[in-house]
Amino acid sequence: MDVNRNEDGTAVTGVGGSHDKRFAEGENENTLTNRQGHLITDNQNVRTVGNRGPTTLENYHFLEKISHFDRERIPERVVHARGAGAHGYFEAYGKVGDEPVSKYTRAKLFQEAGKRTPVFVRFSTVIGGAHSPETLRDPRGFAVKFYTEDGNWDLVGNNLKIFFIRDPLKFPDMVHAFKPDPVTNLPDPERMFDFVSQSPEATHMITFLFSPWGIPANYRQMQGSGVNTYKWVNQDGEAVLVKYHWEPKQGIRNLLQKEANQIQATNYNHATQDLYKAIEQGNYPEWELLVQIMSDGEHPELDYDPLDPTKLWDPKQFPFLPVGKMVLNKNPENDFAEVEQAAFGTGVLVDGLDFSDDKLLQGRTFSYSDTQRYRVGTNYLQLPINAPKKHVATNQRGGQMEYRVDMAPGQNPHVDYEPSTLGGLTEAPKRGKDHEPYYEARLVRQKIERANDFAQAGETYRAFDEVEKNELIANLVDALKICQPQIQEKMVEYFTKADPEYGRRVREGLEKAKQDMQAHTSSAASDQAMEQAEKMGHKSDGY
Repeated sequence: MDVNRNEDGTAVTGVGGSHDKRFAEGENENTLTNRQGHLITDNQNVRTVGNRGPTTLENYHFLEKISHFDRERIPERVVHARGAGAHGYFEAYGKVGDEPVSKYTRAKLFQEAGKRTPVFVRFSTVIGGAHSPETLRDPRGFAVKFYTEDGNWDLVGNNLKIFFIRDPLKFPDMVHAFKPDPVTNLPDPERMFDFVSQSPEATHMITFLFSPWGIPANYRQMQGSGVNTYKWVNQDGEAVLVKYHWEPKQGIRNLLQKEANQIQATNYNHATQDLYKAIEQGNYPEWELLVQIMSDGEHPELDYDPLDPTKLWDPKQFPFLPVGKMVLNKNPENDFAEVEQAAFGTGVLVDGLDFSDDKLLQGRTFSYSDTQRYRVGTNYLQLPINAPKKHVATNQRGGQMEYRVDMAPGQNPHVDYEPSTLGGLTEAPKRGKDHEPYYEARLVRQKIERANDFAQAGETYRAFDEVEKNELIANLVDALKICQPQIQEKMVEYFTKADPEYGRRVREGLEKAKQDMQAHTSSAASDQAMEQAEKMGHKSDGY
């Protein structure tokens, strides 16, 4: 590295790190130092008054080491805490289906056939904590960070193509209901169904979640989706609505509940292990990115609102069009530095990509980036995993853990604002016409007009094969049987509105479960299991 030195030869510029070749006397590449660059000659013993005496306050190396250790964990994500990740690339086809992609979007990463863009992908579960089993029935996160020439683009989604709710105001309540009981800290499906029974729009997602689609077999063989509706914008400022879908070239595989139970009995980390080993062995997983395109508008001919994230777009009307493929070919070098500190946001878009008026998307766009500022820190975008792979020059200054100033070469260091005539940063020229949607409506608090909460849930149920239907009914009955009667009745009502057979089978399953349980309750069953666990323990003498 190019390092300026003073007359005595002392290095005065450049950031020291593990690849720095400036060594102290007796030091080489493998010599242990602290973060001040001090050589550590004794990493086994603290400094004490005699070999048995008290330690002294000037144990600088110990204090720095233990203080850092005490802070090695950052707040875990409220949702999507359990995750795995990998690096790779996205290769564009240059077309959307058979048409030039430039017809719909001016985003550079899509324009040229064969153009490769580096990516980092984080897969995750949603509700469980950082060390929860990867076999739990739960949506899976599928977040992709594209390091494009125009800066980062984050495509943040799930494995399932829809969501539980359509209004972001309900999101904190939904997560609270799905999380463990705040008193007992135990998972409680009654809390979840209590919320869902008052949120009919969740019926479609529940139908997917309690089928085998609720437990993907691994990360390599699961789909991904942006879930929300976005927009593409072309050179003329014309926009279309778009939905993103990742389809695994390894095929799709889900687990039955009994299969998940068998895996969980011996391995809490099977999906992370599967992804790591596949890449390590050169079996690089691939996904094709497909989009559905719809003209920008309200589309009154549809029986649902195209901005509603609880709905699927009919692929017969709006076909899946391939635009590129993604290959993951490199494992993280350090899980914490890359996977845990990776920060995504639905507002991270590049030129040619835009937001729709999807309410949930608008809410997510604030929440996702805000949680990273809390969780990782004000300057989280300066971390290597989050930083764009291009020039950065901003007037943002200070904040916790700022370790460089985003100053341009030749920029007047006294000018940290814009506009300025004194040598500050200047705005970039526009590359195309702005997309300017027009609005004429009152400011209201109302749900969308075409809610139609049950039709697609019924269509999804009827599309399932018999194995999927049987698994869905069994899983719903197993979860609902401990719920209060009013919750059961409301859920059966929703399922019946979706499909009469669907509701009937759940109702009959609950009636049979009630007969089987007789006087026993789920808590009694839990107590029995606890007693059995106590009997299986091995008694030992104290030591």
